[in-house]
Amino acid sequence: MKCLAFADLFIPKEMMQAGLKKLENQGVEVTVREWTHKNIEALQEDNLAVEQGGSEVISLPDSLLGDIDTFDIIITQFAPINEKVLRAATNLKLVGVLRGGTENINHNVANDLNISVFNTPGRNARSVAEFAVGLILSEIRNITRAHTALRNGHWRKNFPNSETIPELGGRTAGIIGYGNIGQLVGRFLAAFDMNVVFYDPYFKGETNFQQVDKLDTLLETADVVTLHGRLTEDTKHMIRYEHFEKMKKTAIFVNSARSGLVNEQDLIQALQKKEIMGAAIDTFDDEPLPLSSPFLQLDNVTVTTHLAGSTNDAFKNTPDLLVTRLLKESDLFNH
Repeated sequence: MKCLAFADLFIPKEMMQAGLKKLENQGVEVTVREWTHKNIEALQEDNLAVEQGGSEVISLPDSLLGDIDTFDIIITQFAPINEKVLRAATNLKLVGVLRGGTENINHNVANDLNISVFNTPGRNARSVAEFAVGLILSEIRNITRAHTALRNGHWRKNFPNSETIPELGGRTAGIIGYGNIGQLVGRFLAAFDMNVVFYDPYFKGETNFQQVDKLDTLLETADVVTLHGRLTEDTKHMIRYEHFEKMKKTAIFVNSARSGLVNEQDLIQALQKKEIMGAAIDTFDDEPLPLSSPFLQLDNVTVTTHLAGSTNDAFKNTPDLLVTRLLKESDLFNH
């Protein structure tokens, strides 16, 4: 059995090879090829295009696809596995995706060709959850605003929320989306003695926190609203201006998930009109964020450069996590 893995700047060739050792130990011949970009920004630009437009908007160079018809397995992180790749890989039985979502796979064609698709749920859950908590603290406690002012020679003490700066203890955190990331965020915020409520119509498991049946209930009661849902046709722009109107005037909104979950212009308008106290945002419709963006003119928002999931630990551990899942669940290894 043969496996072709596409490395990139976040999971380079050496890291990919090390992470796929368990596959080689099962007798699989592993080949690693590099989907090259001039820098991280260029890779993220391609990845954003795929996340927003699907697997067909970016094509892999032909140099990566030589003898692709000989491989049984393809493993990818960001490289798109579109119709061209799937139809050329005539021996392909399985695609493994080194991420929680599978936006870079053409599922319709994969289904037509009876090719299984496996993702890696929770692979960067801790990375994103820790970052979300950092965003909350940075926005509420004015950490980035004070830092920026001090670097510019100003000892700043007055901020948009100066009259209402809270401690987290005793306040309510509202989590939208209660998968691997949302659950970790809940645990972390509970350690700050926050009351945790969550909204997720798909969650059916056991939990120590309060699940609410209506999104409006969460928005009306939470002091911190943090978004951790998956972007689908049903969840696109699930948060709009009307939802910010329902939030407390003293609340903050945090998005370290997908920009498409929020109507970005509605969020900007809500911040401009002070419908909410502030926001902390890590993902945007247009990346890199242009200098003309209204976000950069606002003093009640913390913005970061799509960093939430990017830790060395998350990338390094992902190939091994995927292989562990394949060996346990895939019919290729369980006859």
